[in-house]
Amino acid sequence: LFFSLQAAISPHQYAGTHESMASWFGFGCCEKQTGELSSLVGSPTSAVVPPGQCVFGPDWKKAKLVERSQVTHNVICLTFALPDASKSLGLSTCACILAKFDDEETSEPIVRPYTPVSTNAMIGKFQLVVKIYPGGRMSNYLKDLALGETVEFKHIEKNVKIQYPFGKRHITMLVGGTGITPMIQALHPILGTAGDSTTVTMIFGNRTQSDMLCRDLLESWAASSSGRFKLVHVLSDAKNDDTWKGLTGHVNKELIMKEAPPPSADHMVVVCGPPPMYSALCGPREKPEELTGVLKEIGFTAEQVYKF
Repeated sequence: LFFSLQAAISPHQYAGTHESMASWFGFGCCEKQTGELSSLVGSPTSAVVPPGQCVFGPDWKKAKLVERSQVTHNVICLTFALPDASKSLGLSTCACILAKFDDEETSEPIVRPYTPVSTNAMIGKFQLVVKIYPGGRMSNYLKDLALGETVEFKHIEKNVKIQYPFGKRHITMLVGGTGITPMIQALHPILGTAGDSTTVTMIFGNRTQSDMLCRDLLESWAASSSGRFKLVHVLSDAKNDDTWKGLTGHVNKELIMKEAPPPSADHMVVVCGPPPMYSALCGPREKPEELTGVLKEIGFTAEQVYKF
């Protein structure tokens, strides 16, 4: 059921300036002022490995920050060098890693989960997309971290989620805010694996246009998917935005029934977002065996819904 690791490096991962080439081969670090994720991450890439191969294990291990790209005013893409430059991250799909730093003022360890936007096709490095929140301790630490400094990472068994191939003809992704990065990880093999005919509907809820994380990457992938990836944006606070011509409101029952296929044995729904989103759509993520809310009203069963 698992695909072998594709070790080849795709052209987008080393294309660019002399500085980025130097960064790639370990000769230096690179700070980029701007960069679209569609060019930083590239096309959907299938490089799937089974669980248990991640270079990070249960003990904390350091990785050096070698590149930072400013994607938007409050979003950065960080590239970390792996301890062994000849290996890929070896992270299964879907799974996350944990990042840690020790707060200097309180000596308290700050730990947060992150899902890389890069794949195992990237050798010796991996990429994280981070949204900077006012007062966010980890995000602001990463924003200010000097190139060449290190962050500690680890990966444990409970970080492993549902695994590709997902075995369904259609997947509906109901996403809010930073919940988008696990969906990008899942989309890589769905759209990047030859012969995979799975279709995907993503309903992505945000407050404003400036909050739309990974927008250019998602729209690029949708445009090149030959209709297999349908992307629906909805904004909850666009009343004063004359430039927004899309949907307004929330990810709700009416929107899901309009944009996504009806429940069936070949249809899986995945939910990833803030706690209120789980409460409204499917019930707490801490109770995966229970289904409540909008998705139950529509007719889905607990077995058809996965809570990230």
